This record gives sequence, C-alpha cells and structure tokens, in this order.
Amino acid sequence: MSEATQTQKRPLPLNLLITVFIVFWVVLAAFPFVWTVWGSFKVEPDFFSRESWWNAIFGTYTQAQTGSAFTGDGYYGAWVTREFWRAVGNTAIVTVSVTVISLTLGTLGGYALARSGQRYAFWILIAALVFRAMPHITLVSGYLLPFFQLNIWGVLPTSIIVLVAINQPFTLWMLHSFFLSIPKDLDESAMVDGCSRFQAFRRVIIPVMWPGVVTTGLFSFLLAYNDFATTSMLLSADNQTMVPKISSFLGSVQEAGNVMYAVAAVVSATVPLFILVLFFQRQIVSGLTAGAVKG
Repeated sequence: MSEATQTQKRPLPLNLLITVFIVFWVVLAAFPFVWTVWGSFKVEPDFFSRESWWNAIFGTYTQAQTGSAFTGDGYYGAWVTREFWRAVGNTAIVTVSVTVISLTLGTLGGYALARSGQRYAFWILIAALVFRAMPHITLVSGYLLPFFQLNIWGVLPTSIIVLVAINQPFTLWMLHSFFLSIPKDLDESAMVDGCSRFQAFRRVIIPVMWPGVVTTGLFSFLLAYNDFATTSMLLSADNQTMVPKISSFLGSVQEAGNVMYAVAAVVSATVPLFILVLFFQRQIVSGLTAGAVKG
C-alpha cells in the first residue's frame, strides 16, 4: 500500500493533528537558531533588550546607533577585530585531520576485527568501549604532563592526537558494525578472482559500505568541530579553534561589543554544519540504516 493511499484513509482530524504537530515541532526546533541569526545583525541593547522583545525585531537601538535596522558590526568585530578567521582555519585543520586519521585507522581496524574469528577481537572492542565511555576531561589530563615535558603543548597537533584517541573507539565500533553487515562471500569471491586481501578490501568492500564511511566520517567531523574541553585545555590563545574562541568572547563581557561578536561567531560556526548535513543527508540516512541489515 502506497503512502498516499494510507494518507487518504486517515481521518481528516488525524491528518490535521499530524500536520499541526509537525509544523509546531519544526518551528520550535528552528526558532532558537533563526532568532540568533536575526539578532546577530542587531546591536546589544536590541538583542538583549529588557524593555521589549520588539526592540530586537524592529532594531530600535540599532537604527539609532547605525542609521539602519540591521548592522554587520558583530561580524566585522568577530572576524576582523578579534580575528575569528584564524580560529576558523585552525578548526578546519583539526577537523579534517581528525576525520581522515580516524577513518583510515577505523576502516582498517574495523574490517580486521569484523573478519577475525579470534577471541581477542571481542576483548579489543570491549576495551575500546570502556575507553570511549571515560570522560574526555580524564583523558585530556593524562596527556598534559608529557605534552609539557616535550614542549608541544599549545599547538594543533597536540589536540589532533588527543581527539583521534578519543574518537577512535567510536569509529572502530561503528565501522565494525557496518563491516559485519557485508557478507564475507564478497571478500572470498574477490580473492578467488585474484585479488589480495587488501585489494578486495579497497576495490570491493569499501565501495559497498561507502555510506557507512560517510556517516562515520561526519560524526568524527562533528566531534572535532564541536569539541570544547580538549581544545580549550590543549591549545594556546593563538591556536584556538572556533568553540573556545567563542567562549573567550563571552568571558570578557565588560568590553563593548564582545557579546555580539560571540553571537555573530556562533552563527558563522553553525551555518557550515547545516550545509554539510544537507549535502550528505542521503549518505547519512543510507549509512545509518545499512548497519541494521544483515547480509
């Protein structure tokens, strides 16, 4: 039975209730971000007005201070005055590095564990799960002393190393599940045709489970992109990524304009995530459902 036929058979009140609920949920979920985007083009007395919310909507103080109902002063202050572009560049380096390293090690390790019939494969996965369950701050503190002794604290490679260590158990478990859903017959058929184990893995298995790789890569990207505890403790002020940089704006609210710098920076950091998810939405859905189907 098609979805259209099922919809037609539903009572009209039920269809109306479902529609109202979906619209309400979308509005409720989208409102905080839409409000933040709108407020990023206002001045602080409007966006944080205690007099009336209408000031934020119509830009009463923004009009008085800038001559227009909208202003880009928050973005200029964040990107130029406070050099937020440096944090964006640092974030790009950290996230891309963490994603590439985690996926490379995770695909190789997940494939090996999924195809291994040894008992130790199970205990490796259990150890990875325990490691993943530990609080991030506990893991970060263990790295501080050797980083100080080696004089490598404060630079980007230190945060990349720790984020890969934190993220690797997750990628290992997730990719291991995807590999289990692929029949071993594919590997064996490829090797019968003359491929080595690695050639079978690269030419046959990876193309089949590509949605799973994309999904895992996206979650790895988000972990590094949104991280605060690790990067704030391991990076110096000159090498901050976006989230600690935004926090530094909010940490000195006594300076005029800093709060609006933070609002503009939040919008700047969030928009790429929306674009990324929209671009990879099909691969994400395919990847999340692929692991549930056994070959």
